[in-house]
Amino acid sequence: MPTHAPSLDRPSRVAVLLPTLNAEPDLDRLLPALQAQTLAAAAEFLAIDSSSEDETVALMTDAGFRVESIDRADFGHGRTRNRLAGLASAEFLVFLSQDATPTTEAFLESMLRPFEDPTIGGVIARVIPNPDDDPLTVRTVLSSPEASEEPSTRRWSNPEAYASMSGSERAELLRFNNVASCIRREALEAIPFPEVPFGEDFAWAARAMAAGWGIHFEPTAVVHHAHRYGPLAALRRYRTDAVFHREFYGARVRPNLFTVVKGSLYEIKEDLKHLGGLVRREGLRARGLFRALLMSPPLRIAQTYGQYLGSVGRGGASKEVAAWEAARARGELKGPIHSESPVTSS
Repeated sequence: MPTHAPSLDRPSRVAVLLPTLNAEPDLDRLLPALQAQTLAAAAEFLAIDSSSEDETVALMTDAGFRVESIDRADFGHGRTRNRLAGLASAEFLVFLSQDATPTTEAFLESMLRPFEDPTIGGVIARVIPNPDDDPLTVRTVLSSPEASEEPSTRRWSNPEAYASMSGSERAELLRFNNVASCIRREALEAIPFPEVPFGEDFAWAARAMAAGWGIHFEPTAVVHHAHRYGPLAALRRYRTDAVFHREFYGARVRPNLFTVVKGSLYEIKEDLKHLGGLVRREGLRARGLFRALLMSPPLRIAQTYGQYLGSVGRGGASKEVAAWEAARARGELKGPIHSESPVTSS
């Protein structure tokens, strides 16, 4: 990685942009992976740090990042990423979460390849579990669309049909993930990330696709990334996600308690299938097997009950939930990407 910013006379083709907060535990994996990139020598590396209390700023500065610090109160998912983009001069802007680690030296090359099509505005990477993740976390990550091995390009050819789509169809159409994404500068300058409490990536993709840009999923660009949840943390996280689906898509993921029971049984069944495969590959001494068997029911019940609470607007409000609902009350989220159609999932 360079120890100084590239000359503005010859702007870099790609910039790596990170919002950070107390990232020291993640940097042991992330910084070597970035230093090993085939395009590292010619890339820009920029970070905005939200007043970390550990050695994040020093470590990133030593590794060649240009780092700006802000107060934590000034952080916003869309606002901070827009500011990062403004600091860069590159044509293509790679956004990473601090805990997302590229798996190969060609990650940046793979992220740029789809932009050979001039109509592609954004690219998202494949996301797979960390090597040391527990079996339930592995199953959760691998069940996500971002774990697919099949490339795809999505275009919004008929925005008028949005109102008749189901919530799952809307989510698949507008899927975008700033865990590991790349955006063409031209597209982001025309359509900055919106000021929303969270979900700025989906919200940006909706506006970009409505403007005619294509979104590409590139499975040869891969990062390790996962969040490990206990039951209480899962309830909070999935409640927040369900609020996003309710407010952004007009979709109620679990509108009643019957769908909680149905969804819990489905998730537990999928866990058992995954654990059965683990036993066939590694035997009964597979790492984390028995703890996963014990944790699956409480974890999945908490997950689906959290989705129910977020779908029906109960259970108290986290900071993120309250921010979304306040924004809706102020009218800031009104627009073409909203209807009140109830939609359920498995």
